[in-house]
Amino acid sequence: MCKLYFGLVLMLVLPAWSAEIKIDFSNFPTNESPEGFHSALAGVGQPGDWKIVMDEIPSAFAPLTPQARQTPILTRRAVLAQISQELNEERFPMLVYEKEMFKDFKLTTRFKIVSGLAEQMAGVVFRYQNSSNFYVVRASALGHNIRFYKVVDGARGNFFGPDMDISTNVWHTLAVQCQGNQFMFWYDGQPVMPPLNDNTFSEGKIGFWTMSDAVSYFGDTTIAYTPRVPMAQSLVDGMMQKYSRILKLRVYTLDDKGEPQIIASNDKKEIGEPGTDAEKSAIVNGAVYFGRGKGTVAVTMPLTDRNGNPVAAVRVELRSFFGETQDTAVTRARVIVDKMQAQVLSRQDLTQ
Repeated sequence: MCKLYFGLVLMLVLPAWSAEIKIDFSNFPTNESPEGFHSALAGVGQPGDWKIVMDEIPSAFAPLTPQARQTPILTRRAVLAQISQELNEERFPMLVYEKEMFKDFKLTTRFKIVSGLAEQMAGVVFRYQNSSNFYVVRASALGHNIRFYKVVDGARGNFFGPDMDISTNVWHTLAVQCQGNQFMFWYDGQPVMPPLNDNTFSEGKIGFWTMSDAVSYFGDTTIAYTPRVPMAQSLVDGMMQKYSRILKLRVYTLDDKGEPQIIASNDKKEIGEPGTDAEKSAIVNGAVYFGRGKGTVAVTMPLTDRNGNPVAAVRVELRSFFGETQDTAVTRARVIVDKMQAQVLSRQDLTQ
């Protein structure tokens, strides 16, 4: 259940985002669906027909202030459009952005409701898991309202949001911010409801949303966000801070072809690079490997899941000391790997 927290929105401390994605629809061919997205459908009926079309729209990414809406400077630009019209009140076409998962973010987009007999709606889905599990905030011209709700296993939850006039064939802005389990929403730059709290979905994808026969356009979209740190990388970062004797620390898993690949490293530029037969054997056979360099030792050993099955390989490079043997090096490395392993229940944990 969503819990409403009534307070002064202006008193909230807004986060400083460390990354930003700008989706510029002019980068895609007209009359085609944009790359990096996939069409999804909640409810029943036919999927949406999502294409890039040309329309008159205010300058890209410029704020839509009240003054700008009164005397807008329009340019002809590419926008995203959902143009299929099927009269089905349980039809919810969505277009989902595939390139990133988001946890904490602020998404700002422009939308224009063009037409619709049964419905005239446009909105945004976020923390999207699949077509049966997501959050949505949408504006309705026919219903004269803005509403937020969640969908869990295909069932819609309670609706929250104000009644207000939403004009058609006019460009508006819609923004949603997620910070932990708290959500905030803006319409044309103004907060439209008190902050809401919900714990159902902690992260997910974002996308665009319509309903029934609504024809809706979406303009250039900005996503300011804090990049997700997979558990494997968090484990590496934590061990590097805890143990000063570690020189290098890497985690490997097998890719789709069964070959080892770095998924976490104290040198993040290495992520994605291939591993060696030693890492592959550690994952497949549970083998342990030892190597010695000038003043260093390196140990590669398996990292297992809660059932004791190898799911990854960890390569630990340490400063050596005079007289160090293979056994002492393996013992020192195992202390580090065991602390990492204590937090891992499955292979999936490493990438989440």
